Amino acid sequence: MIPAPHWSLAPPGPPLVPTAEQARAQLLAELSKPEYQSARPTGFTLLVQQIQRAITKWLNDLFGGLKAPSLSPDLFVVILVALGIAALVVLFLVFDLPRINRRSAAVGALFGDEDDRDSAALRRDAERSAAAGDYTLAIVEEFRSIARAMAERTVVTTFPGTTATAFAERAAVSFPIYRADLVECAASFDGVRYLGALGTEAHWKAMSTLELGLRDARPTFDVDLVDA
Repeated sequence: MIPAPHWSLAPPGPPLVPTAEQARAQLLAELSKPEYQSARPTGFTLLVQQIQRAITKWLNDLFGGLKAPSLSPDLFVVILVALGIAALVVLFLVFDLPRINRRSAAVGALFGDEDDRDSAALRRDAERSAAAGDYTLAIVEEFRSIARAMAERTVVTTFPGTTATAFAERAAVSFPIYRADLVECAASFDGVRYLGALGTEAHWKAMSTLELGLRDARPTFDVDLVDA
């Protein structure tokens, strides 16, 4: 008997179910198409998504394995902006307030007179007096500007009763290379302020040169505060 022919119903060609390697290759080929690549997040969007995933993971860990509440993209951006503002506020409180407090504390009595001007205002008034030819007042204002600047920088503080000589001696501890100039300018200040001497242009220029040098000089004595 002649055996009946065996007819296969399977269509020719590759199998209907691809292998794992074939499926991976097909998926990569599909995802490499332009429409998929253009939709892929990049730059800031990718960074936001990575941060969002990190925060979601942290929340999941915080809830002890329970599913944390999901964050919508809009809500996440709001939270991110709020955290950024909070960080700026903290930085301001940590770094700016101490500086403001130091400057606000550097007011009051200054060599026998109440004076709430800062060093910059005192320096401007000294320069105006010098320009008008009043070197006596210019010397007084400039020396006060030097003392006020030292207090603002928390290098030397002055109190009611502090003399110009005592201030110069204390300042010379932190600025030893200016010791002779500080002593000389303190004597000029005492001369015009208490002894009736007339200020000269030469004394004013010496005082102005000292102020300019001290303005950007770094203290060499490693202390935060020297009381005068």
